[in-house]
Amino acid sequence: MSEVVKEKESDRPTFQVVDVTRDRLPTLAKWPANGWHGHYHWLSASRGPASNLIRSGDTVDLIIWDSEENSLLTGSGQKSTEMRGLKVSSSGKIFVPYLDEVSVRGQTPNDARRSIQQRLTQISPSAQVQLLLTEGQQNSVDLVTGVPKPGSYPLQSRNTSILSLISLGGGIDTKLRNPLVRLIRGSKTYEVRADDLFANQSKNILLSGGDKVMVREDDRYFTALGATGSEQIVYFDKEHITTLEALSMLGGLNDNTANLKGVLILREYPAKAISLDEEHPNQQQVVFAFDLTNADGLFAARSFEIQPKDTVLATESAINGARKVFALIGSAFGLVNTVSN
Repeated sequence: MSEVVKEKESDRPTFQVVDVTRDRLPTLAKWPANGWHGHYHWLSASRGPASNLIRSGDTVDLIIWDSEENSLLTGSGQKSTEMRGLKVSSSGKIFVPYLDEVSVRGQTPNDARRSIQQRLTQISPSAQVQLLLTEGQQNSVDLVTGVPKPGSYPLQSRNTSILSLISLGGGIDTKLRNPLVRLIRGSKTYEVRADDLFANQSKNILLSGGDKVMVREDDRYFTALGATGSEQIVYFDKEHITTLEALSMLGGLNDNTANLKGVLILREYPAKAISLDEEHPNQQQVVFAFDLTNADGLFAARSFEIQPKDTVLATESAINGARKVFALIGSAFGLVNTVSN
């Protein structure tokens, strides 16, 4: 703690020392998030029609029924003809004899069937169409990891939600600590805590063909050192953790050794975050200092958030250092009881 104070008073400090008080909290809240974006980014839930839309890469099978004699659409003595394996092209079209290319992408199978049948009635008024859709890769989603049964799953409808997909995969692996659900859609990635996804229906989004879903552990952590209840790497168990919550997770401060005026948070910012204004750190390495002997410091610690890879350091009191010295001297001369007194 004395080294921190000395650095704070130096003319050329090599790291920045910030006394965290309630008055400074609004300014510190504007400092850039460190080690992550500051929050998870997720999509809004939406609803769609009950049927899939046809997409490029899907396969369409047509069965055309026509009761007319000498129909152009059916062979002699037949009442129907089948056109199977019609691939929806990159332009969203299929080829149908007598109609040339027919655009079907973006339509539901029922809408596409009615459209084809309407055009065929110009050739044969009694023609009726059946349409069967086989989803291609763009009408399926990949459940990659974090579930008992990962794999590629076809979308049953446009109302297939992400929770339905996770359920098909056997649910989230119970061994995962603080699981996050990650969605990759195109070139963008979204994340949400699994607990939030289960608790909030608005986060249960609908899936789109080509989506990739992964369930993984939240890998954010901070380290704990000094006169805390433990010295270890501590993983985040929720989206935001304050300084007091971090100390609680560690089992609190050691009553016999901790210096309540010297609880420190050590943080290292990237060079691009450095600036001379108050809304940015002016050094890459920053020490946030808390005085927990008064209400102001306690309320500040209750609101100041820990960032990934921070170090929570509880310094030892000067009295504890003196006790150690006297204990060593006393042990050497057999005067332990006297020193204790």
